[in-house]
Amino acid sequence: MPKPVTLGIIGLGIMGERLLRAALDHAAESVTPVAVWDPAPAAAGRLAGIAGAPRMVATPDAVISACDCLYIAAPPAAHIPLAEAAIAAGRSVFIEKPLATSLAEARAFVARAEAAGARAAVNFPMASSPAVAQLSAWRAGMQAERLAIEVAFPSWPRGWQQAAASWLAKRAEGGFTREVVSHFLFLTRRQLGPLTLLDAKATYPAGDGAETAIEARLSAGGVPVTLQGSVGTTTKDDHNTWTLNGAIRLRDWSFAERLGADGAWAQAPDALPNEKMRPMVLKGQLAEVAAMTRGEAHRLATLREALEVQEIVEAMLAA
Repeated sequence: MPKPVTLGIIGLGIMGERLLRAALDHAAESVTPVAVWDPAPAAAGRLAGIAGAPRMVATPDAVISACDCLYIAAPPAAHIPLAEAAIAAGRSVFIEKPLATSLAEARAFVARAEAAGARAAVNFPMASSPAVAQLSAWRAGMQAERLAIEVAFPSWPRGWQQAAASWLAKRAEGGFTREVVSHFLFLTRRQLGPLTLLDAKATYPAGDGAETAIEARLSAGGVPVTLQGSVGTTTKDDHNTWTLNGAIRLRDWSFAERLGADGAWAQAPDALPNEKMRPMVLKGQLAEVAAMTRGEAHRLATLREALEVQEIVEAMLAA
């Protein structure tokens, strides 16, 4: 079995801590975390409380020097500078989305990375989701005719994201379309084909707040897609559905369901709530990170796929 690759982490917010814990608790055969950096003073205290965690190093460069693969969980404006520093040092890169706060910068970065043959991927966890694998099995032989995507939140950001509200709640970098809808656009791209935006309408509050509603029509590999997203329309902290042909769907991130003859939705036998499925998904993602770092084939979202998603997201938000 191949030796685990060493993993450096920049950004110990919610996503950075989740991936670190998954690496320590579930993916030791794939990756070994070796260094972490975060500028927030509270991050060092949180890191010290995680059993088996690596040390907090002094600089981002120290993380890059220590690892085979750099995981970037910093805010979007830092993604490209950190990724390019790691690529220049010969490391692989695993980045959170979106690629950047500027589409022009994202396009230029992807072009440079592809030209250089960089080993780089973006963290869209549905690439490793057992629920998505179940949907793929169910739709084998099914002709895709229509897709409906719906997302809803009682408030934005979600309850567990309030520590990052300073940017997640703002129009410039945040909003649920970038943070949540992008995952379902990636899923749609993988399942059905290239995305084309036909029309969209985004609703914003006064000031610089992020969107409160989005409506859009798209085409995915020629299949018509409708999208609706809203804030203040559910009591769940996070509710979403991805429904193909009105017959099979992914609900609330982790429940693969299909419509029975009785007209009721039935879960897959091994369905789990998202908080229980997440460690399995991240374990799968980290196995793919190890493969990517070794230069092997992998299922992770490519930079090009992430750019295509970001292009659609930004076009919708500008509508």
